[in-house]
Amino acid sequence: MGAKLRVYKRRIRSVTATKKITKAMEMIAASRVVKAQRQVAASTPYASELTRAVTAVATGSNTQHPLTTEVDKPTRAALLLITSDRGLAGGYSSNVIKAAEQLTERLRAEGKEVDVYIVGRKGVSYYGFRERTIVESWTGFTDNPTYGDAKTIAAPLIEAVQKDTAEGGVDELHIVFTEFISMMTQTALDDRLLPLSLDRTAAESAETSKGEILPLFDFEPSAEDVLDALLPRYVESRIYNALLQAAASKHAATRRAMKSATDNAEDLIKSLSRLANAARQAEITQEISEIVGGSAALADATAGSD
Repeated sequence: MGAKLRVYKRRIRSVTATKKITKAMEMIAASRVVKAQRQVAASTPYASELTRAVTAVATGSNTQHPLTTEVDKPTRAALLLITSDRGLAGGYSSNVIKAAEQLTERLRAEGKEVDVYIVGRKGVSYYGFRERTIVESWTGFTDNPTYGDAKTIAAPLIEAVQKDTAEGGVDELHIVFTEFISMMTQTALDDRLLPLSLDRTAAESAETSKGEILPLFDFEPSAEDVLDALLPRYVESRIYNALLQAAASKHAATRRAMKSATDNAEDLIKSLSRLANAARQAEITQEISEIVGGSAALADATAGSD
């Protein structure tokens, strides 16, 4: 019985140590998600206004720019998948990878080849384990991305869009990331960045500018030159906003997972404590029984000798 009690006590100490770690990780994730939320809130208006400006240039001129003009029969698409560098975040990375798989199947069903670009070690490991081709990947900054990281990612993607498909270029650019809605809700989302969907962005601009007087734009030196300058910034800003949304979502998922782990550890400690108390009571009862039995045997022996 003593051996069983030692086992319970050892397990209680182990679970208690694990609980301290998960509690600390929960608090760290909670502090990081607040910072990430502020960054998302700060970057979203810029990305929205830049999209609005690009839409105004594209719709307010007759310029046929390669980054805003739909290809008649697109044959190749680039997919940027944003995952995490680390785990311990529940189903965060698996959900966004699943969304990327669904988008890939849909694009291939439309007769398009898909070039995959990945952010985060989890996505790289997933594709690498399955021996799938990755055009380019980036890791090491998913918890705290910067605008410089977004520019680094955007450069080869913009170059691929500007190339002819015969030279390894693509007709479309899609991005898959996790949208941060609230501390409890994060949704895997796929969006087409290029070519710019003018009808959708125009409708979004009209929705967000209800009651406002929209400005009139004059393009100098030309609308095409303005698009050349604006569209790379548009792609960078959208990728940066997606990186921030993904970081906030990952921290929220980590916080939720670590809180669940901490709660489970507390429940396990209570259960083990009850078992340890029962084992200790059984041990005490056995000792008392042995003492009483020994005393009665001694008394019987004494009476017999008399």
